[in-house]
Amino acid sequence: MSALADVFARTRAEGRAALVGYLPAGYPTVAGAVDALTAMVDAGVDVIEVGLPYSDPLMDGPIIQAAVEAALHDGTTTADVLATVEAVAATGAATVVMSYWNPIDRYGMSRFADGVAAAGGAGVITPDLIPDEAAPWLEAVHAAGIDPVFLVAPSSTRARIERVVSVTRGFVYAASTMGVTGARDSVATSAQVLVERVRQVTDLPVCVGLGVSTAEQAAEVAGYADGVIVGSAFVRRLLDAVTPRDGVAAVAELAAALAIGVRTGPAR
Repeated sequence: MSALADVFARTRAEGRAALVGYLPAGYPTVAGAVDALTAMVDAGVDVIEVGLPYSDPLMDGPIIQAAVEAALHDGTTTADVLATVEAVAATGAATVVMSYWNPIDRYGMSRFADGVAAAGGAGVITPDLIPDEAAPWLEAVHAAGIDPVFLVAPSSTRARIERVVSVTRGFVYAASTMGVTGARDSVATSAQVLVERVRQVTDLPVCVGLGVSTAEQAAEVAGYADGVIVGSAFVRRLLDAVTPRDGVAAVAELAAALAIGVRTGPAR
């Protein structure tokens, strides 16, 4: 059983959804990102997504883009991302990388997958890689023993969902809306419908991302999904912080509130 499977088995036994938190590696610094991610784990985040900074982040809204651009400007490398994974995984939290395909392809598929595994990572989310073009990548991650995570969206047909879940391991990433990342006043109603559609074809855990920023929204999504993914809201706390220490405290405060939220959704 993989580290991700362990997490969802535990949260299901506890009658709640898992809390998944994202931050890009390298912001505000490599060490600062590790401090913030570790604080999120201590405050109740179950799965950590370490973002690999990339210059053309198609799905990322302005909040994440601002942090990613700063990380790239400061010279954050793939080696820094893997070092971040290693530091966070050492806490015992299931840790995955979120990366667009181009940086992985340039680094080398097998080299990257092996690097994630060696760092203690549990898997890799590739938002812009479709299963139809993923055969070499699937060979690499399977050889490394880590989970490939793919996305479905409200526009996905049943055939597309079936194709995605056939190659996905760990969990299915359900994008709540069509568009870029960013905290929203409410989570799209299409998210629950999408989760129900995915569950018609797979027993894999389904996690909802894009838009969750408050404990109330987390509780809402926890009522129908296996996991609640939060990214921009955490990044916003770091961007708004006066000092790195303030940023760590801010993300920890948000994580604690969201952890309560995922525990107040209806029992599964």
